[in-house]
Amino acid sequence: MFHPQTDGRRMGNSLLLLIGLFTTCYCQTVPVINMTVEHLSEDLRKGEFAFQINAYDLDGDVLTYGIRDQYYHFTVNKGTGETFINNTLDRETREYFTVEIIVSDGVYAEVSKDITIIVEDANDNAPEFQNLPYNIEVPENTPVLSTILTVLATDPDLNTAGIVSYEIYQVIPADGMSMFTISPRGGQIVLNEPLSFTDKSAFYQIKINASDGGGPLLGNPNYVQSTTTTAFITVIDVPDLDPVFLNLPNMATVNENSPVGTSVFKVQARDPDTGINDIIYYSIEDTNAADLFQIDRESGVVSIKTVFDREELLHIDATVELTVKATEANLNVDGIYASTTEMLRITIGDINDNGPTIYKCENDTCTVSSSFTGNIDEHSSVDLSILGLNMRVKDPDLGDNSRFTLQLEGPDKDAFSISPTLGVSDSAVQILVKNPDAIDYEIQTSMTVEVVATDFSIPAFVSRATVTIQINDINDNIPQFEQDTYKLQVEEHCPYGTIVGTVTATDADALDEGLLTYRLLPESMLTLFDVFLSNGTIYVKNGNLLDRERISSYSPTLQAKDSGGKVGSTVLEITILDINDQTPQFYRDYEVFMRENNVLKLQVEARDDDEPNTPNSKIQYGIEDSEYSGNFTIDVDTGLISSTGILDREAIEWELNGVIELNVTATDMGTPPLSSWVKAVINVDDVNDNMPAYLDPDYTFHVKESERGILVGYIRARDADQTEYNNRTSFRITSGSLGSFLCSSEPDGDGYRGVITVDPDVELDYESDRKSYTLTVEATDLAQHKAIVTVQVEVEDVNDTPPVFPSDLTMSIEENSPALTVVGVIRGSDADTNHSLIYELISTRCHCNKVWGACEEEWFTLEPTGIVRATADHEIDYEKCDMVEMTAQVVDLYTEKGRNSTSGIVLIEILDVNDNAPEFIPVQEFFVVLSESVEQDSSVAEVYAQDKDSGENAKITFHVIGVEFVGADTGDKPETISPIFFAETNEQPDALGNYNGVIKSHQSLDPDKKGKYLVNVMAKNLDLSTNETIELITVDKSFRVGLRFESSVANVNENLPFIRGALIGATKAMVHVVKVSSETVRNTQRKEVTLLEAYFVFPNGSALDSESVGRILNTAEVYEQYGVVLQEYGLTGILTSTFEPQEDKLEVFIMIGLVGALVIVLTVMTTSLVCVRRSYRRKLKAAKAMNTATMVAAESQKAGPVVPGTNKYTREGANPVLNLNIDSATDLGFDEDGSSADRESLNSLDYNIDLTLTEKDTMAMTIIEEEEENMGESPYIEPLGAALAQRGQKKGPANAGLTIANPSLSTTDL
Repeated sequence: MFHPQTDGRRMGNSLLLLIGLFTTCYCQTVPVINMTVEHLSEDLRKGEFAFQINAYDLDGDVLTYGIRDQYYHFTVNKGTGETFINNTLDRETREYFTVEIIVSDGVYAEVSKDITIIVEDANDNAPEFQNLPYNIEVPENTPVLSTILTVLATDPDLNTAGIVSYEIYQVIPADGMSMFTISPRGGQIVLNEPLSFTDKSAFYQIKINASDGGGPLLGNPNYVQSTTTTAFITVIDVPDLDPVFLNLPNMATVNENSPVGTSVFKVQARDPDTGINDIIYYSIEDTNAADLFQIDRESGVVSIKTVFDREELLHIDATVELTVKATEANLNVDGIYASTTEMLRITIGDINDNGPTIYKCENDTCTVSSSFTGNIDEHSSVDLSILGLNMRVKDPDLGDNSRFTLQLEGPDKDAFSISPTLGVSDSAVQILVKNPDAIDYEIQTSMTVEVVATDFSIPAFVSRATVTIQINDINDNIPQFEQDTYKLQVEEHCPYGTIVGTVTATDADALDEGLLTYRLLPESMLTLFDVFLSNGTIYVKNGNLLDRERISSYSPTLQAKDSGGKVGSTVLEITILDINDQTPQFYRDYEVFMRENNVLKLQVEARDDDEPNTPNSKIQYGIEDSEYSGNFTIDVDTGLISSTGILDREAIEWELNGVIELNVTATDMGTPPLSSWVKAVINVDDVNDNMPAYLDPDYTFHVKESERGILVGYIRARDADQTEYNNRTSFRITSGSLGSFLCSSEPDGDGYRGVITVDPDVELDYESDRKSYTLTVEATDLAQHKAIVTVQVEVEDVNDTPPVFPSDLTMSIEENSPALTVVGVIRGSDADTNHSLIYELISTRCHCNKVWGACEEEWFTLEPTGIVRATADHEIDYEKCDMVEMTAQVVDLYTEKGRNSTSGIVLIEILDVNDNAPEFIPVQEFFVVLSESVEQDSSVAEVYAQDKDSGENAKITFHVIGVEFVGADTGDKPETISPIFFAETNEQPDALGNYNGVIKSHQSLDPDKKGKYLVNVMAKNLDLSTNETIELITVDKSFRVGLRFESSVANVNENLPFIRGALIGATKAMVHVVKVSSETVRNTQRKEVTLLEAYFVFPNGSALDSESVGRILNTAEVYEQYGVVLQEYGLTGILTSTFEPQEDKLEVFIMIGLVGALVIVLTVMTTSLVCVRRSYRRKLKAAKAMNTATMVAAESQKAGPVVPGTNKYTREGANPVLNLNIDSATDLGFDEDGSSADRESLNSLDYNIDLTLTEKDTMAMTIIEEEEENMGESPYIEPLGAALAQRGQKKGPANAGLTIANPSLSTTDL
């Protein structure tokens, strides 16, 4: 069905679609950006190609490209779309970010698209150690395999570039290298060997290298980064060793009976744990004699505890043994008190406190006795001892104290003697025969003596004993021989039993007849001869021992003994007869020494001990055949040996050492003939008849530098002479040494060699100009035979020169520089040819606030390559510190000898950049401006600012950038006005570095504007600035308040803060002090008076006038709190009128005075009469005025505490001086003469003040300056002044409050 409305609507929609289709076909298309993500490596350098912007336009329009990058990483070629690196990328800072790509076809608006930049990692970071520094303390008893430290280094890179491995590459001292290992991945440092505080080093430096696993960087697919650091290990001593005695075991001595407390010995011990050094306590652990000695627990002093007697300690040999124990005060590592013991032996010294005592000793038992018995034969020989005595004398003292003397007393003392006469300690006593004749049994059968023992030192110590001696009867006759000597003979070597002869004796005693027995003496003779006991026949006992050549005769003693034992004797002379039994014997071994090149003459001689001048003893000589016997002959009868020619040492075999041995024989003529031989040794001494000869024609040696006394090499020479003396060769350097070499000689096989060494006091220096030496060495024997050879010595370089740290090294870096910025490079030098230099940081100090001190932050690091970089941990700030002094050292790793490092100073200057904006310094809350007084270029305020930067960066200029005005009415809003103010800058800062700006007015201010100006002031420093708004409050000068202080200007200025504070506290207004000036010249009392002028202003612009200030200060509450304080600072009054204080210009006054004095001198004569007349008239008028003033009613005056000079006129015709109502009744008649001069005279009282004022006018009065003639003291009292004084007295006592004075008038003016 057809629906008109529906079909019409469909046709309309179709039409619209058709129109849109045609429109789309005929319009141009916009550009399309065909990119979303870009991957870039972070190690791309500035200027390198980053990526291509991919965009297209279907219309084929020319495209322009751009990029918006908040980090400014990229720049774009607008025409090509090529993007380049501007600021380098850092994946560790931003792993990905977005940038806005902008493309335009110049037809439509720009097309933009955000694409993501993914930053791919590069190995651009070296591992960085954390938690530095590594300083730890390790107890020495830390178990082996313990982890003592864990180091940590992090690397923000990814994958293997972020994997850190560790290694220890050096330990100082070097012997500690084996003591530590480090986990390659975990960084745990493990102890491999036990530590020892005493036996090993107490400090170790472990140098650790941290390396990453490598990664791509700048085209290198596996670039490895590394970092080094040093761990400092301090070994802490622990108490693990027992104490050690310093003076035990030992011996000491003390005398017996010494008093208690006597010091005997001081024991000393120490703790071998030197790092602990514990306190040691002493004690006695054991002793062989208890309670005799004691020891002080702390000092170790051994002293006597009990008085003792040495003789009571003899059972221990008077030696006391103490076992002393030393114990540490604190527990050791095992939880016990470590201790040790040692022996102290104390010998008890003796004193002489005992005398000798006499003992009777039998069977090892001795008892004290005073009676003894003994016996002896009559006529006993001298010194024969009494038998059966058994006497001993003992003194228990020691040494000299035990010495004693012995003597005999009693009736028979002369017949005997005592032995010993001097005894020591313990002596056996013998009584000896002294006079045998006195001992005769037939005369006296017993004898008595007394033994007296006396102490050698103390005679009072005496012992006595009586000895009874029994005399024994004996046989008195002895056997007798007929001859005193009997001569006998026998052949040598005869058989055993050969009878030599018979000799007999007789005895007068009949009882001895037939009873005599014979004996040969001495006992040694019995080996040769013996005698028959009963008949006296002598026979040969051993004929083999009879040797005439040894002993030709014997003289034994033949003894005959009777039954009583008496002996008679005679001498036998037995002669031994000779037989040929002796072989010829040479007198000696023959050894002769002779110099070569001479003829030998040697006499040999032998003897034959057979009987002389018989064939048995006649000798003939000969030489046995040998190697060199043909060179010699011998005389058979005389034994003279001669050489057949001169002897040559060099002709003798070297091994024989110049020695020729001849066997010489000697033969006797007996039957049978006997012979012997001797060796004749002929030493042919070498004569130095040969010169040395070198084994090599020349020599070349190499030697290292810097080695004192080092061996250079050997040179060898040989001398043909055979003796060491003659072939001894010495070597010396004759030239080329330059004092650097020594040459000594030493044996070398069959020759000698010269040992060339470097002088021990010289170090060869390869770095010097001399690198080789040509030596001339001379070989000389003792005969000065010489040989010369040339020796070439080449010096080899040794790394022995310390590296050189560059001097005066200064670097600079701007503050706020990026992390790891290279500040500079330290380039040391080393004169050695083979060296490897690294650099180490020792310490830093900073110059902060103009003072050098320790750095709070470490801004710089020093790499082993010498590169100084800014650290990443802290930002460099010039305003904190402007200089850093880095102490570093350059180390030569290849040093072989000497010092391997040199330290130096690197001064790093921090360069200021303008990174601080100026800062305003508050001066006051607002400034007071008198609008009517401000003219063009008038100063209205001051501002101060400072900049933390320095130099040009700190210079500040001030500018007014805006002015607003706020009316005084409540609710008024700020109104922007034209900049009627400008700022003028003082180009030079003050002593604190602050800059000052003066705010001045471009024009006069409108006096009708009441309120405050808001001045926006900018402090600018190059491109940085700071704004500050200051308030200028407009105040009428009628609000200027003057305060008078009886104090000097200096005192007021000194106390100004306190005065201002008190005024602020009292009025609650801001006190703006305008001026502090002296008023002293205006008073006759010459008191120091100071005028302080100020405005009392509130922040809303209102102000207090003089009356308001006075009223406030005179209130009881304010006066008690602040008025009293102000009076202490000298406040005497407040000036109530509006005034313009005149400047006291002393120079002007002096000039006026001089001119006035000159005028007076010139006119004094002409004007004297006129002056006298006027003076009297003025006095008359003043007298009238005084009379009128005293009669005026009090009610006509102003109420309140008013003093003359309030400058308030309430009635017409009132006297401006006295504030009185003057009518016609009180007219003084000043004008009765119509004299203008008199009127002028009166008006001079207030300096010609214009009196034509209306009732409402208030006139500003100036301070009346005193006339020159009133500057000094004057006895004249003006009547008006007296009247005013009387009027004040009539009013009663003075008001206790502050007074208000008129600055235009004073009584001195009147």
